[in-house]
Amino acid sequence: MALSQIDLCSRALLKVGAHTIASFDEGTAEAEVAASLYPTVRDSVLSAHPWNFATAQMTLPKLSVPPIADFANAFQLPSDCIRVLSAGTGGRGQGAVYKIAQRRVLTDVDEVVLTYVSRPDELDYPPFFDMALIAQLAAEFCIPLTDSTSRWEMLQKLAEAELRRAKLIDAQEDTPPAIEDFSLLEGVSDAARAHFKDKLCRW
Repeated sequence: MALSQIDLCSRALLKVGAHTIASFDEGTAEAEVAASLYPTVRDSVLSAHPWNFATAQMTLPKLSVPPIADFANAFQLPSDCIRVLSAGTGGRGQGAVYKIAQRRVLTDVDEVVLTYVSRPDELDYPPFFDMALIAQLAAEFCIPLTDSTSRWEMLQKLAEAELRRAKLIDAQEDTPPAIEDFSLLEGVSDAARAHFKDKLCRW
């Protein structure tokens, strides 16, 4: 089930032992804490990993004013860019030499294809990311609402475990890397080499 910002915060509040909210503007302590912390915590968890569901690519607009030094061209980062993963040119998303400064990509190439972690709509989050975000929200909500450091420590450990689990699940959505160099098998029969490669790739 897709969860909204309010749904995510309410589930985190339940983990803390607080009341759920129906709006960020309802005037309760829970709503005030959730409204203040949610955007920062969400972006922090999004930036913690190159999530497949949040990875985007875009050809950047070139700025008319070049950098003062070191690079020939400047390109504006997308407004939803949380973390830059790579930059390329000529239809490739990587390979360009660049530097990020003041929300700009500085480089010598004339066209930039940027691969980056975006800020997708909450309704597009997969369940494993929802759980990681809820766990981290609960840890961040704990001190302002309960003033309990022991409970915070417990919730922080749970959040770290959920984040590790989410990263593992997300990584399994990629094509497994192929192992091409089998120089140690020189002189071994083709059938034996194929059997070894199959076993190794299954690991």
